[in-house]
Amino acid sequence: MIPLYDDNPTFLRPYVTLSLIAVCIVTYVWQTTIGWGSPELTAYRLGFTPAAYFEPSAVSPDHQLLPPLLTVFTSMFLHGDLFHLAGNMLFLWVFGNNVEDAMGHIKFLLFYLICGFAAAASQGLADPDSIIPMIGASGAVSGTLGAYLLLHPRAKVIAVIPLAFLFLPVRLGAFWILTFWIGIQLLFAFLTDPSAPGVAWWAHVSGFFVGCFLILFLRRPGVKLWDSVEAVPAGPLSRSALRRGLIKPHAKD
Repeated sequence: MIPLYDDNPTFLRPYVTLSLIAVCIVTYVWQTTIGWGSPELTAYRLGFTPAAYFEPSAVSPDHQLLPPLLTVFTSMFLHGDLFHLAGNMLFLWVFGNNVEDAMGHIKFLLFYLICGFAAAASQGLADPDSIIPMIGASGAVSGTLGAYLLLHPRAKVIAVIPLAFLFLPVRLGAFWILTFWIGIQLLFAFLTDPSAPGVAWWAHVSGFFVGCFLILFLRRPGVKLWDSVEAVPAGPLSRSALRRGLIKPHAKD
């Protein structure tokens, strides 16, 4: 299931969400064109390699450009291929601007980085001897999905379901889409060997639940959980003003 957009308006311009998307795109272009000679070497130098943190002697010094702790953050802006990038950025755009709206710009950036850090750390703990670098914004984006689920479970999301050569459009509540998504992540996390190359399932799972936890404390005053009415406008404006048509939300698309 591929989400395309939701019917949730926003009141703050999603500057952080757009900036994160832009940085990831520019980084991918640099990674695949210039980098350090090859995308693989770039991934080793800027991706998070668990063994470099837990057992540094197991990793070649030629592959270590930054302290392992810093690569937890640089890894969030690298991607393995165009589909990896496009998928993460699409989910970030559909769900990220409403979460940023609920927190404010600075707290959303902090939230995003903490979720990404927790996701990488949990996947590293699942296989601390791994010499395979972890890259991608998936863990941080997963945190955004968790926060959105608690904020706007009844918002409607327009998505498409790929069926052979067809794409079936559907309009579902965010609750069903996001609970289905995390259910799939949990299933594969338990069924897949964490040392095997491929998707870092535990990073997705931990990022999601860290996002659920952080939204409890980082949302702006007046923003309710499990709400059918969208985010409270910034400043002194109220929901009643929105309902009376005195203010207009920013269009999402």
